[in-house]
Amino acid sequence: MTKSNPDVSFVIAAYKAAETIARAIDSALAQEGVEVEVIVVDDASPDDTAAVVEAMTDPRVRLIRLPANRGPGGARNAGLDAARGDWVAILDADDTVRPARLSRMIARARSESADIAVDNLEVFGLDGRRERMFADSMLERTPVLTLAAFIGSNVLFRSTYNFGYMKPAFERRFLEEKRLRFRQDIRIGEDYILLASALAEGGRCVVDPSAGYRYHIREGSISRVLELRHVDAMIAADADFLSTHAVNAGAMTMQRKRSRSLQEARAFLTLVEHIKSRSLRGAVTTALSSPRALRHLRMPIAARLRRLVAPLSRLKPATMTVAAERSTSGKSPQTKKG
Repeated sequence: MTKSNPDVSFVIAAYKAAETIARAIDSALAQEGVEVEVIVVDDASPDDTAAVVEAMTDPRVRLIRLPANRGPGGARNAGLDAARGDWVAILDADDTVRPARLSRMIARARSESADIAVDNLEVFGLDGRRERMFADSMLERTPVLTLAAFIGSNVLFRSTYNFGYMKPAFERRFLEEKRLRFRQDIRIGEDYILLASALAEGGRCVVDPSAGYRYHIREGSISRVLELRHVDAMIAADADFLSTHAVNAGAMTMQRKRSRSLQEARAFLTLVEHIKSRSLRGAVTTALSSPRALRHLRMPIAARLRRLVAPLSRLKPATMTVAAERSTSGKSPQTKKG
């Protein structure tokens, strides 16, 4: 018998996801050992996303249709507000999860009195290849994700995978008590800020080395473009994060590194724009004010731009232009890889 209060609420923000939403929902409904509900928030999609969901007859699926596009943070918040489960798990509309994922994560979290759980990811490439994002041995050495480690892994210009890719499951009680929600004013990095805020608020996050989340690369997807406005929004969001949360010395050390990388990214993008527009004066001014940006010109500009994107880009078509720090959702400003 289905419980009146499910163990897990899957929240799926969907925008132009008609081709993949059924697959995502089916994987959530196939969870073993836990009672689930699936809340799909259609973010004013112009395609048949909502119609596909409405055609599904499973009573555990609920559809919320937003009258206007709110972006990933706003759509997910609508899902969180409607959630009834003891735990909430974010699932992107073009990804899937393994059947035992949530029962395993929740059991691990409860055994260690944790409020949050994350796990490894399995990446499905366009050519059919599969690979785990993180080595099992590395995650086994990191049984608990600290705020310092999380911030430190989200420094731009790094060539390794970062913990921002991980898809956390939160105890809903913890989110409600701490009044935590996604930021709706940023389109890149909203996932990062939520998990960082949860850790800063004392949330204990356990790490399951198993790969329960499946990240699917789709034909025609491209990496999102990082623009100056995105960097400015991330810088502002980080400043707000620091003004509202107390962080320890270790986390602050990592935050300073992240902040420097954001400023460096801003200077580099400005420098590239000046070079592309053949503004010698602007390029010189930027280079003098931010000498560190110059070091990224040692390799071809296009190659250095690609270094800003996370390593998953090597599995994508070579149609990307300028790359960005991915939102931890890993998708476009909506919920699809594009």
